[in-house]
Amino acid sequence: MHEYTSTARVWGLTCPGFPEEVSRARRWTRDILRGSPLAEDAELIVSELSANAVLHTASGQQSGSFHLALAVSSQVVALSVTDDGGTGTAPKAEHADQDATHGRGLGMVSAIAHRVVIHDSHAGHTVTAELFTSARAGGHPC
Repeated sequence: MHEYTSTARVWGLTCPGFPEEVSRARRWTRDILRGSPLAEDAELIVSELSANAVLHTASGQQSGSFHLALAVSSQVVALSVTDDGGTGTAPKAEHADQDATHGRGLGMVSAIAHRVVIHDSHAGHTVTAELFTSARAGGHPC
């Protein structure tokens, strides 16, 4: 294989920052990963990250939006959600106490994903969650 050839497939979707767009992001993810053993985990991750973008950043304000990227290869499913920023601090996984009514989403994503990377810039935040396929351990690809 040529060094610049990629076997990954990549999709992107930009959604207005309305709460109902979170369900659209879930459906989009489910449709792309239909039949994959990672589909349910990916759908949950996209739901949490999209909801966080709408609820906790400028993405949820008038004219706000969030962007999803989904990359699939034989080794990994990578899900990224980029928001419009506006919070002043990067998202972080917190250990919410038992009675907390919020603050569990990114912690749950971190527990499900094999790796989570948070990129913070003045233009917004990108949270990428990676789910390794069984091919990584010698099984079949996604």
